[in-house]
Amino acid sequence: MEWQRYNWKDLDKNTLYEIMVLRAAVFVVEQECAYLDPDGKDQEATHLLAYDEETLVGYSRIFLNKTPSVIGRVVVHPNHRGKNLGRLLMEKSISEVPEENPIFISAQERLKPFYESLGFLQSDKGYLEDGIPHIPMTLPPRNANYL
Repeated sequence: MEWQRYNWKDLDKNTLYEIMVLRAAVFVVEQECAYLDPDGKDQEATHLLAYDEETLVGYSRIFLNKTPSVIGRVVVHPNHRGKNLGRLLMEKSISEVPEENPIFISAQERLKPFYESLGFLQSDKGYLEDGIPHIPMTLPPRNANYL
């Protein structure tokens, strides 16, 4: 597995195209959810990509300039599921965030046990996002000395 990290200004057209194809394949087509994925926020994010040889198989975007920091658009290619890539992707995404920062995610409700296994806690009641049940979850700061 090869990991790559980009800020918006460093993304080339081909890499951005790969990201958009993967996100659309899962979030729009597979989940049958008609929504506008390019939401104008990618320009503010750090983009984390996982490649298996030359195939983009995992992706997340991370907002470090927010409090709490935010991890979103977490996606694993359908052909690479069941191989622990989702956990690796989240662990790598979390490691991108300074330890003193809490992290927020808008989690699909069905994935609550997965995110709890990473230390996230549900932080409010659930809601529908683009027709899919979601819950807000927060990972407290990982720095034990943080007050």
